[in-house]
Amino acid sequence: MGFVGNKQSQSVTRRDFIETTGAIAGAVGLAPALSAPFVSKVLAETRTLTRDGGHLYMQTNETRNAVIQYLRSASGTITQVEHIPTGGSGSGVFRPIYKANGPNAFEGAGSVILTPDRRFLFITNGGDNSVSSFSVGKAGRLTLLDVKPTGNAVKGKSGTAKSLAYCSSKGTLYVLHSFGPDHVRLMSVNGEGKLTARPERYSVNTQHKTDRVSTMAVLSPDEKFLLVDVNFDERPSANPDGTTKFVLANERDPDGLVIFPVGGDGTLGAPSFHDAGGSAPFYIAFLHSRPNTFINAAAAGNGVVMSSIDADGRIGIGPLVPIDTRAGKPSELCWLAISPDDRSVFATSFGYSNVSSYHIDGAEVSVAKDPACPKVQGDGTFRAINGTVSSGPSDNWLTPDGAYLYQIYGNAAKLVGYATQPDGSLNEVTSVKIPYNSPQGLAGF
Repeated sequence: MGFVGNKQSQSVTRRDFIETTGAIAGAVGLAPALSAPFVSKVLAETRTLTRDGGHLYMQTNETRNAVIQYLRSASGTITQVEHIPTGGSGSGVFRPIYKANGPNAFEGAGSVILTPDRRFLFITNGGDNSVSSFSVGKAGRLTLLDVKPTGNAVKGKSGTAKSLAYCSSKGTLYVLHSFGPDHVRLMSVNGEGKLTARPERYSVNTQHKTDRVSTMAVLSPDEKFLLVDVNFDERPSANPDGTTKFVLANERDPDGLVIFPVGGDGTLGAPSFHDAGGSAPFYIAFLHSRPNTFINAAAAGNGVVMSSIDADGRIGIGPLVPIDTRAGKPSELCWLAISPDDRSVFATSFGYSNVSSYHIDGAEVSVAKDPACPKVQGDGTFRAINGTVSSGPSDNWLTPDGAYLYQIYGNAAKLVGYATQPDGSLNEVTSVKIPYNSPQGLAGF
């Protein structure tokens, strides 16, 4: 199947769309169906925030987990406002999954999300497999409302609750765990932001792959499907010679993208398995003005793939577009941010300690700037899979107007803000110190 739309219709409607719903959806990382009064109200707020600044939230992943609220100025600088405990536990270390026999601090995306109306903020607590719910008040201030276990017991030194997706029409929160067999657990959210764990549980395993590692869950904008990326077909382990054994998802079999249909009460139907277009799929980001089109990041494919999903959940995929891998493979290209006008994609490479950018033109994706910013140095203690010394960048977030990108560098203990440039490059405008234990998740408005 092809991609929806054509270059001519997109260029005519893109500006109008951004001025209404695109900026709003980009602000919260979600794209639900919005009523006209709600659009008007939030649009006015978004324009004010674009002029005056806004708010940014990041979880610290400390053993006593917390969320930091930053005030974002109109010039892109950020200032810490609050450090609020989540009531749950983080993994408390800087450590990816392939460092065996320790807590799992990585292999996730979307661990901090806002509801479309910006009333509530949800956070995973990866250390104890729980979720925290906050209300968002005046000046972006947070108040803890509830903390509930996901229903998955913690086995070993850490839990693995890593990604969240919220279905506003059904009041259902989907919690994705890196490790199964119960990868997806459900929670109901009431009008006051209180959480109720539900008994349903779902797996991304197959008959012959019973220990898969998933990274991200995201709802299609029409809330009809839950999409899950699978990074590894089995947990990394030690080879007899002491090296690490990796079995990458979607490398041998085209089944790294898992699609669950969403039922009327939020329950999920039987999964279907699809080609993600590249090895070790990690992150899914839908375009704002083409809600059936998404970009998938392939961590070991070292690039991105433009894909589409139709009304029946069938997937169409374009070609893999890699970055320059002369520095070593894999690049571990993982986290993505798409500009409000759907013309730029910013892709974070965990192995390379930087960000690359892509240009979108209709159904075509091409590299814009690779890299888009200089490498950020860590403390020299960590090496990525490809052997390079890395500062371990993880989640990023793009402002509603597309003017600034914020990037976590965990091993460098930095949160860096960049001003985006027309050619896809990034100019650093701010940097703040963050805890040295794999802070995760960025959301804001």
